[in-house]
Amino acid sequence: MIFEVWAPKATAVEVDVLGGRRPMEQRQGGWWRADVPEAGHGTRYAYVVDGGGPYPDPRSRRQPEGIFGPSAVYDHGRFTWSDEKWTGRDLRGSVVYELHVGTFTQEGTFEAAVERLGHLSELCVDFVEIMPVAPVPGGRNWGYDGVDLYAVNETYGGPDGLKSFVDACHREGIGVILDVVYNHLGPSGNFLHPFGPYFGGFAGSFWGEAVNLDGPGSDEVRRYFIENALQWLGDYHIDGLRLDAVHALHDKRATHLLAELSAEVDALACAVGRPLSLIAESDLNDPRMVRSLDAGGLGMTAQWNDDVHHALHTAVSGETHGYYEDFAGLDVLAKVLTQGVVHDGGWSSFRGRAHGSPYTGVPGHRLVACVQNHDQVGNRPAGDRLPMPALKLGAGLLLTSPFTPMLFMGEEWGARTPFPFFSDHVEPELRDTEGGRREKEFDGFGYSWEAPDPSDEQTFLHAKLDWGELKEEAHWSLLCWYRDLIALRKALPELSDPRFDRVRVSYDREDGDWLVMWRGESVCVAVNFGTETVTLPVRASTVLLAADDNVAAGPDGLRLPPQSLAICRAVQGPDI
Repeated sequence: MIFEVWAPKATAVEVDVLGGRRPMEQRQGGWWRADVPEAGHGTRYAYVVDGGGPYPDPRSRRQPEGIFGPSAVYDHGRFTWSDEKWTGRDLRGSVVYELHVGTFTQEGTFEAAVERLGHLSELCVDFVEIMPVAPVPGGRNWGYDGVDLYAVNETYGGPDGLKSFVDACHREGIGVILDVVYNHLGPSGNFLHPFGPYFGGFAGSFWGEAVNLDGPGSDEVRRYFIENALQWLGDYHIDGLRLDAVHALHDKRATHLLAELSAEVDALACAVGRPLSLIAESDLNDPRMVRSLDAGGLGMTAQWNDDVHHALHTAVSGETHGYYEDFAGLDVLAKVLTQGVVHDGGWSSFRGRAHGSPYTGVPGHRLVACVQNHDQVGNRPAGDRLPMPALKLGAGLLLTSPFTPMLFMGEEWGARTPFPFFSDHVEPELRDTEGGRREKEFDGFGYSWEAPDPSDEQTFLHAKLDWGELKEEAHWSLLCWYRDLIALRKALPELSDPRFDRVRVSYDREDGDWLVMWRGESVCVAVNFGTETVTLPVRASTVLLAADDNVAAGPDGLRLPPQSLAICRAVQGPDI
C-alpha cells in the first residue's frame, strides 16, 4: 500500500500506521510518499507533519471514527455494482427531488432511504439530489460544515452505504445528484492548515475562510477540489453535482475553477459514456455561469434560480419582507416566467444596488427552480413549510413552467414536519453560540428571530419526515396532485419546452387576483390567487387537470373558484 500526501512546506512527514510511525520520502511538487506493503483495505492511518498531529489524510476516503479519528484505507474496487446497463439521465426535461439523508427517514441512513425509492419512482422524479454527505462534527448536521471532503459520513452508512444507495437509484431509473461544498470547510475538524496553503487567509463568506484558488500553491489546491468532484462522478457513479454557493469562490485566475472543472467533467462523461451534470448555486444572476465553454461561459449545466422561488413564494404566500420585497406583484411573476430572472441588471432593494444581467438566449432547462428547498425552508427561523393551498398553486405553476423543477422532500404531500437549521458541534463554544451566529446571518431579512436551538437534538428529531401522514386524506390528495402534474408535464411537450419565447403571460393588473400562462399555442395554465370566483375569457376545449372540482369551462370562459388552478387545452380570448 502506497501512502501519498501533499505537504509542500513541511520538512518531515510520517505516516502513523500499524502501530508505528514511518518516515515518508519527499517527492517533486511538495508530495511525500511511503510504501507500506502490509497495509490494505480497512487499515487505520494518519499523518504527522513536522511533529504535529497525527492528522487525518486530507484525501481520506473513510473516517470510521469520525472527523477527529484516524483515516482508513478504502479500496473502491471491492464494491460490486449492478448498474452496468445504466446510461445516465439528461437534466433536460427532468424533475429533481432534494432530500437530506438524516431526516428523509426515521433511521436517517442510506439503507433506509433505499426503502423509500418506490415512492419517488411512483412520483416519477428523474433525479434525487442529496444534501452534502461529507463527515461533520457530531451526529447530525445539514452537511455544510463538512470536512474530510473525500469521505462519507459514517452516520449515514459510509462509502459503501452511499454506493448502495446510488446503485439502488439506478435500478429504479433515478439519477443521483450530490451537493458538494467547495467554497469553505467546516469550523470543526478542519486539519488542512498543517498540510499546505489550502486557504487564502481571509474571510471568504459568512461561513468561513476563503479557499486558496488563485494564490501561491493554488495549483494543487484546485486539483484537490477537482479530483474530489471526479471521485464522486467516477468511483461513486453519481450523475451530477450541485456546487454550493459558487459566488463565494474567490478566483481571479484567467481560467476560473468552474471552467476548469467543467472541462474535466466533460472529459469524464466521454469516458464513462453517460451525461454528467454540474449545477451551480449562484447569487450572481450571471448568464455566463450556464453558457458553454466555447461561448466564453463557465460551462455549468444549470444553476439554481432563486428569483423563480421568490416570485412564486410571494404570489402564493403574500410575504413581502426582506428580499421578497423585490418580488411582490404578478408583474414580477410574469417577468420571471417569460424571461427567466427578475434581477437582470435593474435595482435590487435588498442589496441596495443594481444586480444581475439578462439571460438572453438561455433556455429554461438551465435554471433549476423550486417552490421550496432546504435553504428557503430551513432559513426561516422555525423551518416552517408552505401550507397545502399555497403548495397546490405553487406546484401547479412550477411543474408547468419552462424551468427544471425541483421538489423538497415531503413537499409532495404537504409534510407538516419543519426543517430548521440543526448541528451537533463537539466544542462547547461552537455549540453554545450556534444559534446566535445563525440569527446574525439573517439580520435584516425581516424575520422576528424565534428559532429552536440548532444544537438541541429535538430540533433535528422534529425535522424527520413523518411518512405516516400519507395515511391522511388531505396529504394523500396533495400527493396525487403532484403525481398528476408531473405525469402531465411528461405527457405534453408544451409543458417541458424550455424556450421562453414560447411562453406568454397575462395577469390581472387591477386586483392582482389571476394569472394565465400560455405554453405553446394551445395549452394554458390559469390561476386564481384571490378569494372570489373569477371567470376568465379563455375558451377551453378541455380541462386537462384542475386543483378544484368546481373549475368549469363554458361558453363565457373559464370559471376558477378561489385559490384554484387549471391546465387546459384552450384558445386565448380577445380580452386577456
